Amino acid sequence: MSTAYFKACPEDFVVDEIPLYPAQGSGPHTFVRVEKRMRTTEEVAGDLARAAGVSRREVGYAGRKDLVSIARQWFSIPDLDPELASAFEIPGVRVLEAIRHQNKLRTGHLQANRFAIWVRGLTPELIVTAQDQIDALVAHGFANRFGAQRFGRAGENAKRGLEILLGAARPRDRRRSRFFISALQAQVFNRVLDTRPLSPDQFEVGDIAVKHESGGLFCVEDVAVDNERARNDEISATGPIFGKKVARPLGVPAEREKQILEECGVPDHESLSPPRGVSLRGARRSLRARATDFEHRVEGDAMKLEFTLPSGSYATVLLEQLYGPLRDGLPENLGSGPGESA
Repeated sequence: MSTAYFKACPEDFVVDEIPLYPAQGSGPHTFVRVEKRMRTTEEVAGDLARAAGVSRREVGYAGRKDLVSIARQWFSIPDLDPELASAFEIPGVRVLEAIRHQNKLRTGHLQANRFAIWVRGLTPELIVTAQDQIDALVAHGFANRFGAQRFGRAGENAKRGLEILLGAARPRDRRRSRFFISALQAQVFNRVLDTRPLSPDQFEVGDIAVKHESGGLFCVEDVAVDNERARNDEISATGPIFGKKVARPLGVPAEREKQILEECGVPDHESLSPPRGVSLRGARRSLRARATDFEHRVEGDAMKLEFTLPSGSYATVLLEQLYGPLRDGLPENLGSGPGESA
């Protein structure tokens, strides 16, 4: 384990949501932007629901944020006067703004996250190594893994997701069901990434590639041509977020994904029968992520990193790419909440 650590205090891990679209200024929902400190996203959603006098399931958000952080993110609440939202008093939460909008905010309605993170306890050698790797990371991206926090403190989230998927468990909370099944999807994706014989910016025949500008998918036939496009950051290889409608590769990539699904206990897509209230259409996720607007500086044995990541990519994975495994700087009884991610 490295001597380096992060999250010595919430102020060492700051994240700002960049919304997918701006609130319109009118409509039956109110988008509320808050700053939270040492609170999970789920806790804040529950407190907002109670303060507004609505059901918890009526409160929406685009993504979960770490417990141990200063996180600024958006929630949506129906039938709420924006002026009332501005007056809410919630422990560990400050309302920054409130604007009306037509629709509920839903998971994934997020363009990116902007991070400002301090990593401390670095040796001179580790500082030099990290600085050497930053240019390559910015130029070529990094493996777009799901971070460990997606799987819970004991790594049990994916197991619970499989139990729900197979009908062995039936939680009454649909949101929790969706979350646990998404952890199982993340486990499958990470396994595909781990067993892939090529780097995420290289292709093999049959891969499904994603066009970064449009999000369009296509099956790779000419490896030489598409490898050049990947080097120019036009496209990347993808892995599965399994489901009934997910695009499937051909040839060797298809066999590899099929084997991993079987190893993880996931039924064939035609046999998938998700519980009520859980959609399992599936999707393809880029195997690499790119950090943009990257800045860093060194102060003594610490480095401050500032960068922007697309929605769904993990800052902790980027940090591990630069420094290796990091210690959590907080006391053992704190740590990041189960399943929370930035």
